[in-house]
Amino acid sequence: MPLDRRTMLAGGLALLATRAGAQTPAAPRVRRIAPGLDRMIVPGTQPEVIATGIRWAEGPVWVPAGGYLLFSDPPANLIRRWQRGRGATPFLSPSGAAGTDPKLVREAGSNGLALDRGGGLLIANSGGRSIDRVDLATRRRTVLADRYDGKRFNSCNDLHVARDGSIWFTDPPYGFADGDASPLKEQSVNGVYRRHPDGKVTLIEGGLTRPNGIALSPDERRLYVSVSDEAAPRIMVYDLDAAGRPGAGRVLLDAKAMKAAGGPGLPDGMKVARDGTLVCSVPGGMMLMTPEAEPLGLIESGAPIANCAFGEKGRALYLTANDRVLRLALRPGWQG
Repeated sequence: MPLDRRTMLAGGLALLATRAGAQTPAAPRVRRIAPGLDRMIVPGTQPEVIATGIRWAEGPVWVPAGGYLLFSDPPANLIRRWQRGRGATPFLSPSGAAGTDPKLVREAGSNGLALDRGGGLLIANSGGRSIDRVDLATRRRTVLADRYDGKRFNSCNDLHVARDGSIWFTDPPYGFADGDASPLKEQSVNGVYRRHPDGKVTLIEGGLTRPNGIALSPDERRLYVSVSDEAAPRIMVYDLDAAGRPGAGRVLLDAKAMKAAGGPGLPDGMKVARDGTLVCSVPGGMMLMTPEAEPLGLIESGAPIANCAFGEKGRALYLTANDRVLRLALRPGWQG
């Protein structure tokens, strides 16, 4: 039987993952896979390293009002701020929960970050097991959600804000030292949730082992969820009805071959550009691909790249890459 198109793509991506090398930081670069990448990135453009010395860089978000980047360092329980000319400096500590027991809580700090419609900072609080809002002017924190069906969340990981203000988020057990076996675990699932503008929380998907990155398509008719399962790494997609209810999920990208070939990392954070292009963490780096999972390019650093964020009015892509943060200039006129 001839190979189908999905299998051929997976094989090619596995080869790229092998070339990415071991989990050793190297000079980051962009690998062009298809000509479609050129409309986003000027050929020859390479990422620059803008911050180093981070324990684990995560959850970047660009703050237009201040012209700066915020990003998490979950094990350090810290959010840092980067501004050109000023470098990276501490911004919020603790970023998650203070006084946790390290024997029980592996990552006490914040993970994914986003801005709400009012410009407030939203935090997927891994250690605090909640979704929080922080006023950027006063640093005052408000817990928006910490329970579903009367039980505490596991360790909220990443989030996406919809046009109506709904917060879509994932709740794996990564923050627990013992994962699913943790005595702190109250939820029977590792869920994908939606917090509605009125504060109600609904369970969107409860059948994934390790939900991680999350995003909606520009028309908000598709939900994307990364699954960081060592045995079945993949990116799922769900069609949403007019009320935001999902249909049956299907595999958009199967990353098993990429992982087996030695690509560092797993499917993790993601963002979706205004034209629908997906920028997704995969084994081997950060992949740019079409909504049909056709690969366009791969950003490599020799180590896992956990998450990304568009910034500077779409003129730059920021990437949290293990112990570093990268900035990649995007083609003028192409809006992320």
